[in-house]
Amino acid sequence: MFRKLLLRISLYGLAPQVPKIASIFVLPIITQDLTTLDYGVAGVISAYAAAFSVLQTLGMNVVMSNSFYKSPNFYKWHWRQIHGFLSIWSLAFAAILAGILYFVIPEEATHNRWMIILLNIFPVAFLGTTQNMSQRFFHLSLKAKTLAMRTVITGLISVFINLYTISYLKLGYMGWFWSACLSNVAGFLLLFYPFYFKYKFWPIFNFKKRTVRKALSVSLPTVPHYYSNYLLKTSDKAIMDVLHVDVKNIGLYNLASTFGNYFGSFVDAISLAVSPTYLKLYRKGDDAALLSLKKLTFLLQGGLLLISFTLCLWLKEIFMLMIRNEELRKAYPIAIIIIMSFTYRPMYLAAINKIFMQEKTKSLMKITFAAGIANVILNFILIPIYGVEAAAIITFVTFLYMGYSGFFMKEFKGIKDKGYQPVMWLLITLAVSFIAYLGVEFYLYVKVFITFLLAVSVGLFLFKYGKNLKNIYVE
Repeated sequence: MFRKLLLRISLYGLAPQVPKIASIFVLPIITQDLTTLDYGVAGVISAYAAAFSVLQTLGMNVVMSNSFYKSPNFYKWHWRQIHGFLSIWSLAFAAILAGILYFVIPEEATHNRWMIILLNIFPVAFLGTTQNMSQRFFHLSLKAKTLAMRTVITGLISVFINLYTISYLKLGYMGWFWSACLSNVAGFLLLFYPFYFKYKFWPIFNFKKRTVRKALSVSLPTVPHYYSNYLLKTSDKAIMDVLHVDVKNIGLYNLASTFGNYFGSFVDAISLAVSPTYLKLYRKGDDAALLSLKKLTFLLQGGLLLISFTLCLWLKEIFMLMIRNEELRKAYPIAIIIIMSFTYRPMYLAAINKIFMQEKTKSLMKITFAAGIANVILNFILIPIYGVEAAAIITFVTFLYMGYSGFFMKEFKGIKDKGYQPVMWLLITLAVSFIAYLGVEFYLYVKVFITFLLAVSVGLFLFKYGKNLKNIYVE
């Protein structure tokens, strides 16, 4: 029922926000001990580390998801062999990552080089495979409470360590690396017992090569798709480093993208909650299921635009309240563009899950990887001319391409109900984003009036159509 879907959205959507909200409340404390240089160093190193992170799983997530749904009685045996293969591969990958980090760490951080490398590769080598596979299992099994609990606990641990290392120990950017590593350890420990002892997903190291080769034939074409996530969200900071943009300007952009990623985490959580529903309904494939998918997509798209617009309208005041550093406060216009770029996701989910269900993973090259490559090329061309603001605008444009291009591909056009109206939603998104960018500078009483009107409109909508929402979700 739709009520169950709302519960999953609440768990996936609200649980990650508990530590995010906590981290926002400690910003006034830690930003007193941080500079644009700290944000710049952390942003550059994280960008290079993320550049190769997709190679750790080799795209096996799509193989695991498909086997879970298509072979419910045998998927565990399949997963255990993949687990064994990925566990061995993770050790080799960690060694490669260590070598890369050695050469790309900025000059300002070379005195911490070896500790930075250790804190980055330890979770990759020994924790990553277990964390990824256990999260995938609990997600597909619709065990949202388990994941929500883990997210809250590890997130709060990360916030506490950030506060302790940055404001008490005065470690600056190193505080982020310590908190990332130790919160990964905590997350691993929380899922270790249920994943291995309760559900018995022990890895099979003597895996069948034929099974792994077959899995790789499906998974490897998705690597460019998953890599596009890096190209779109993180590569801009690495490109700025290559283009010798001042580290402090990179830091300003990194702070803006951090706020954008807070909202992105919320959007990701919604995606996790609704993706199983999309897959189930596409698999069902009748008219009622497809109609429910369209209604669900429209509801999510409208809701996300409303939330993002309201947030951006008040972002200047939020920065004034939360950032106790005049130099860092200048990042809010960039943050607005990045936040609005995430509104592409509901339409993207409608198209991409159809392609996943059909296992036509090579088609992803035309959507996600093409968007990522365009993002990189445009960044190299425009950042030297227009500065770091250009990176935010390019991210916005390429995200929209990724969200809407799938509707014009033949894989999606096979759906019986074609009433998704992607052009209409694209124009609405552009208009709302433009108004949000200008509206942040409105007088305070104007913002209050606009917010009041939006609240009344939502209330009237729910009053009139709330009873019909239960028909959106079909089991």
